Amino acid sequence: MALHPLRDVIATVSDDTTWKMWSVPDGELLLTGRGHTMWIGGCDFHPQGTKLATGSGDTSVKVWDFSEGECVSTFNDHSHPVWGVAWHHSGNFLASCSMDNSSKLFDVVSERCRCTFRGHSDSVNSLTFLPYSNILCTCSADKTISMWDIRTGLCAQTFYGHVNAINNVEFNTQGTAIASCDAYGIVKIWDVRQVVEIETYDFEPHPANSVKFDTSGACLAVASNDGSVKMLEIEKNKVTELTGHEDGVQGALFNRNGEMLISASSDTTVKIWS
Repeated sequence: MALHPLRDVIATVSDDTTWKMWSVPDGELLLTGRGHTMWIGGCDFHPQGTKLATGSGDTSVKVWDFSEGECVSTFNDHSHPVWGVAWHHSGNFLASCSMDNSSKLFDVVSERCRCTFRGHSDSVNSLTFLPYSNILCTCSADKTISMWDIRTGLCAQTFYGHVNAINNVEFNTQGTAIASCDAYGIVKIWDVRQVVEIETYDFEPHPANSVKFDTSGACLAVASNDGSVKMLEIEKNKVTELTGHEDGVQGALFNRNGEMLISASSDTTVKIWS
């Protein structure tokens, strides 16, 4: 699931091989994209909101142009399913992560793979860019988080501390902290500059599937496999549980002003909370 950078629109992806765009909060279906042949693991809007990138179990990464109404680029460089994609702030580069233990950086202008980041020893499950930088952050089933300089292709830093496969990683808007979550429901917050763990939260035994900060960085939404979203107020160390989904919640995100939380679940529904 991804939030449009300029409009009140979200994109969702599914095991049914399609992606969909919806207006929020009214939930009107705006667009459906078809072209992948297996499940879609992740999506991300271009910084200008003109395109959507998707990564799929069919091992491909696709770029969809809304003005042309079709897929304009397909990258087949991964050898195993692709879990996630992330745009660089310039809009010229797109990163992907895969079950083949690697992440890749694609130049969408020349339509070629610029770099492959190797270092994880197991599936790379999620990735995100440090805001307005050339640093890419990845997390893996090998229980580590790595930060890569996309100009050199080298690993700049590795975070150790999880004892289970890490499902998702996310920066706060300020770029000072990373949140991560793992397959046993452990959520950690890390100091980016000092490369140290700040806090650990235990939501075991159900896997935590994704984490997302609000724009202030004061609140963290944790999508849980138990069907709930845990709203964590970091300073107060207070947790509020949002229940209503009938299956695991795969993703949750805040809208830009933080007034709404949007969650997507394996029960095939998207819910909006205010």
